[in-house]
Amino acid sequence: MTCGDRSDAPSRGGTGRCWRPDIVTIPNLISILRLLLVPIVIWALMDRQVGWALGLFVLAGVSDGIDGFIARHFNQRSRLGAYLDPMADKLLLVSVFVVLGFMGELPLWLVIAAVSRDALIVSAVMLSTIMGQPVEVKPLYVSKANTAVQIFLAALVLADLSFGLGLDIARDAFVFLSGLLTVASAAAYLVAWLRHMSGHADTDDKG
Repeated sequence: MTCGDRSDAPSRGGTGRCWRPDIVTIPNLISILRLLLVPIVIWALMDRQVGWALGLFVLAGVSDGIDGFIARHFNQRSRLGAYLDPMADKLLLVSVFVVLGFMGELPLWLVIAAVSRDALIVSAVMLSTIMGQPVEVKPLYVSKANTAVQIFLAALVLADLSFGLGLDIARDAFVFLSGLLTVASAAAYLVAWLRHMSGHADTDDKG
């Protein structure tokens, strides 16, 4: 049965988007495989097998595009996938950032800022749920830009370490840009969360 056959099919964000009740879908399996890549990538980096880490990081990125395509075009969206896919992406990205920081290839202030931002967002969502005001986290444009820059920065550093490309200037530029977008996206989410908790977001939606 497809979503179009159900009058009570679940949707997210009031957009009318439909979700399969299935847990075992091809996109979900790909996301799980991407989760399993995380410890392997960490091991490769810690063992200085940076070429392998770069290859697996790129593979994870390609698989992310594939599972998204399948989910959108073959009616494979599911509620589990809506959480599993970004969780796999974020876990891999944060893990790579932390290990690169440990290796001295990324400044610690950037790693701390990136991890703290994600921790604050998760804490805010949990707190609002506990207080009976659950909030739906919608990716903001500045957040999407931040994620894209972080992914590019991680790939840039891994490629530089793998092939000795001498990309110090480019790395410094993207470190600065990533830090700027991390702070900006954290501030944007904080403002949105405060508006939600104070009831202003509902007022804006109605008015």
